[in-house]
Amino acid sequence: MPRIAVVDKYRCQPKKCGQECLKYCPKVRTGDETIVVKEKAIISENLCVGCGICVKKCPRKAISIVGLPERLEGKEVHRYGVNGFILYNLPVPKKGYVVGILGPNGIGKTTALKILSGQLKPNLGKEKAEWDEIFERFSGSELLDYLKMLSNKKIRTSLKPQYVEDLPKFYSGKALDLLKRVDERGVFDEVVEKLNLKVSLQKNLKDLSGGELQRLAIAACILKDADFYFFDEVTSYLDISQRISVANAVRELAKERTVMIVEHDLAILDMLADFVHIVYGEPGVYGIFTNAKGVRVGVNQYLKGYLTEENVRIRDKPIEFEIFNPRDSESEKILFEYPSFRKTFEDFKLEVESGDVKLGEVLGVVGPNATGKSTFVKILAKVLEDDEKKVSLKVKISYKPQYVKADVEMDVGSLLRKLNPLVDSSFYRTELIKPLGLEKIMDMNLTDLSGGELQRVAIAACLLRDADLYLLDEPSAHLDVEQRIETARLIRRFALNSGKSVLVVDHDIYFIDMVSDRLLVFEGKPGVYGIARKPRGMREGMNMFLAKLSITFRRDEETKRPRVNKLDSKLDREQKAVGEYYYWF
Repeated sequence: MPRIAVVDKYRCQPKKCGQECLKYCPKVRTGDETIVVKEKAIISENLCVGCGICVKKCPRKAISIVGLPERLEGKEVHRYGVNGFILYNLPVPKKGYVVGILGPNGIGKTTALKILSGQLKPNLGKEKAEWDEIFERFSGSELLDYLKMLSNKKIRTSLKPQYVEDLPKFYSGKALDLLKRVDERGVFDEVVEKLNLKVSLQKNLKDLSGGELQRLAIAACILKDADFYFFDEVTSYLDISQRISVANAVRELAKERTVMIVEHDLAILDMLADFVHIVYGEPGVYGIFTNAKGVRVGVNQYLKGYLTEENVRIRDKPIEFEIFNPRDSESEKILFEYPSFRKTFEDFKLEVESGDVKLGEVLGVVGPNATGKSTFVKILAKVLEDDEKKVSLKVKISYKPQYVKADVEMDVGSLLRKLNPLVDSSFYRTELIKPLGLEKIMDMNLTDLSGGELQRVAIAACLLRDADLYLLDEPSAHLDVEQRIETARLIRRFALNSGKSVLVVDHDIYFIDMVSDRLLVFEGKPGVYGIARKPRGMREGMNMFLAKLSITFRRDEETKRPRVNKLDSKLDREQKAVGEYYYWF
């Protein structure tokens, strides 16, 4: 059985660990130098017997040794250096269709898009590969002609990057100037209208919100004149209305051009894609692309954790959705009540109806972007004051802001232990650290973390503080499907077991459905005024929210997951006629 060895360059620090992996390796003791320690450990995959001793002895959990099926040997597409992450297979663009990519973070989705868009030349798992070798590897496959045209620059590609927060680092002008500069198709007005970017055009990029930057990046990608378009995560920071607008814009583009998209919002992926490639493996170690599947079949197989055609189990247990009616909060004890209040800015006004938060409940918050949700949370968190200073909560509060930044030089473990010395106890390891997947990054510096890793650390930091009310603003941002669902379950368990109250702002319908007991709905005109309605039960709240968007949901017959009904379909019309926008039983 072939083996791959991966050593994390951030966690492997030989001078600090005393080179434990080298001391205990049986091959080194018998004279074969399996492990060489320089700036980081280097493991010989040819000599490694897969005993796993170095993995267990490494105090910083930097080493992974994985045995792979024989059929994958020699099918490497790309590897990031000696003992680095390795990718097998590639997704296939299909002309006239939207092809989706679904899989965990750190599994090679972005790497695949970079290869297919021409930003990264595949090395076939070696130090370097020539195009003739690459063509031979893909001989007889659907990708051969595509790669030949890509190497000869006979096709043009357009790529929307994953992290739109970095755009202001590379461009300092106005949004209007940027879009005008890349408008090669002459559809500027049409795209700006579809993505509702008119208000944002005169702003400098550094002044744009996350949602505005996301739509700007999508618009820039669409405006370029290309043969193939690649979108790496299009829904981060967008509300559900904007997500559907983006999905419609991408579907319109796919009528003329070829589109491939990476997305973690299953409702949008299901609505947008025609086919889906699933990526499985071990995050940070290796990733394997399956062949294309119909989108409904692919998403359902992913949730079940078993790939039928490949006969591979990718997860120990399936991801299951509740099949009972949306619940009302069982708790009647009030943690606190807040009065009606206002918050006025130069060009925006927020009005909040009086309401309450119940003891031990999770209160979901939904509504369009720029209607004051984050402002409301900041007032509860005492970061801002309302106009009349009426809100004065007598409860202890822990707050995770919308945008998470690593602004201190500290490793993850030190930060969490500083917040709560009991973080290493079996309780917190079982209930928080393990579900959030933080065990392997406890020794990593905050500044070295990815967006998803930083988000999970921020969630843990918020829940570790001693408080009565926990405020989480967009906790699902940059998390993959499994991480979102695990985080939703973790938050519900936390509220139930601790009796503490949690308020969650998010735009992922699946996430809000799984986590919430009640719902607080925001309405208004984005960027001008917002109205926060009083909290209400899930069914009433969801119907109120979705009616404004004219969107209906149903449950998938097989997995019971939420699915968006096609506009004006029979089921869509039936649900709207009786006022049931969220789930039809």
